[in-house]
Amino acid sequence: MSFYVSLFASLAPYLVSSLLLFLLLEQLSYLIKKRNLPGPLFVPPIIGNAVALVRDPTSFWYKQSANAGNSPGLSANYLVGRFIVYIRDTELSHKVFSNVRPDAFHLVGHPFGKKLFGDHNLIYMFGEDHKSVRRQLAPNFTPKALSTYTALQQLVILRHLRRWEEAFSGGTRPVTLRNLVRELNLETSQTVFVGPYLDKEARDRFRKDYNLFNLGSMALPVDLPGFAFGEARRAVTRLAETLAVCAGKSKARMAAGEEPTCLIDFWMQAFVAEINSGNPPPPHSDDEEIGGFLFDFLFAAQDASTSSLLWAVALLDSEPEVLSRVREEVTKIWSHESNALITVEQLAEMKYTHAVAREVVRFRPPATMVPHVAAEDFPLTTSYTVPKGTIVFPSVYDSSFQGFTEPNRFDPDRFSETRKEDQVFKRNFLAFGWGPHQCVGQRYALNHLVLFIAMFSSLLDFKRLRSDGCDEIVYCPTISPKDGCTVFLSRRVAAYPHLSLN
Repeated sequence: MSFYVSLFASLAPYLVSSLLLFLLLEQLSYLIKKRNLPGPLFVPPIIGNAVALVRDPTSFWYKQSANAGNSPGLSANYLVGRFIVYIRDTELSHKVFSNVRPDAFHLVGHPFGKKLFGDHNLIYMFGEDHKSVRRQLAPNFTPKALSTYTALQQLVILRHLRRWEEAFSGGTRPVTLRNLVRELNLETSQTVFVGPYLDKEARDRFRKDYNLFNLGSMALPVDLPGFAFGEARRAVTRLAETLAVCAGKSKARMAAGEEPTCLIDFWMQAFVAEINSGNPPPPHSDDEEIGGFLFDFLFAAQDASTSSLLWAVALLDSEPEVLSRVREEVTKIWSHESNALITVEQLAEMKYTHAVAREVVRFRPPATMVPHVAAEDFPLTTSYTVPKGTIVFPSVYDSSFQGFTEPNRFDPDRFSETRKEDQVFKRNFLAFGWGPHQCVGQRYALNHLVLFIAMFSSLLDFKRLRSDGCDEIVYCPTISPKDGCTVFLSRRVAAYPHLSLN
């Protein structure tokens, strides 16, 4: 024992010196990469400012935006061994979105996305490989497919609205909508994406695993048992495996000539048709890869929709004139007393409600940033080159408040046929991305938001329980009102519609 004590005592000065040298080199590396960008002059060793990010993500990102200012529109920081650059300027964000390729920027979707999501993900693909898969996805979003989804969406929305009102009837006690909306969206995603291929037991498992994923996506990236990030990574693996099984079942059902009833059916029907015509199976068509792609859809749809639905309720409550106009328009086009689903034609007629939905997404973009990694040194401006390995964060949120007329005002009329600000300031409307990785399901997402706004505002009366800071932004992981959108609910109609697919 004395030998080991003596050995450690003799080595201790060298170990301490090595550690101090490492810490010094880490700080020098950060400062060299930072150059003249705004940002902290000193960062905590190894973990950087990750604790500040996890403790209060809203304040952390607000500070990054404030540091970036209008010129140069960039700021720097350091997170768990990674140098990061925050991009506030819209044109610089476009430069990133338009250069997603092997030798420029790689979309990661999360600061530690590849480790969290696994390998079989559409967001990590490039070039012809990426284009090929996006072409394969086209059958999922045809008018026929979207019509099928809108019917399923309405049935799920109605079921949950009834459940909320019955549980919190009479408007005498408030209900916090965040978790309820999350459950609504999870059931919608399960039903629309893989419908008949998940039994109740599988749905319950799915719900638990997705909650683990949500928790882990906001945690420090410690991939060990018992840590939230590690549990999230394993949950993603199980979710992708479950979705892969659904893909296999759908292939068999489509091969038997049955009609599509959900998204995976429309996708697999095209695969089966390709094979039946004598061609080899399309690339990336094995069940495991499809399971990974389906998880991409789930991740994109689930939390983003939860954010948008919550903000829609919060903003409609704070803008009574907007709410009144929505109700007036919906009543003219669709009657709950008809006991009929809103058709795709009726949905298209709801111009003002569509404008409200688009303004919700502009005013409170669910995913405020879209992280990318620099694969090589990249000259982002004439005076600053992003170093290889840097995680860059183009801010969709900041772009939404640039260019538009009175951008800090919630104003659905900006998207009217007269003003057309969605065209005039198209480059600032980045909520669905830009370039080769622009969201493939944006029509589906907007339809879901419009249907929810139409049904929620028509069937229920609601009043926000306001508290100090209730409209402040929190990350969970997409943005949400700080109070989770707490409201009083009561039924607005004599009877709910009796809707069915027939």
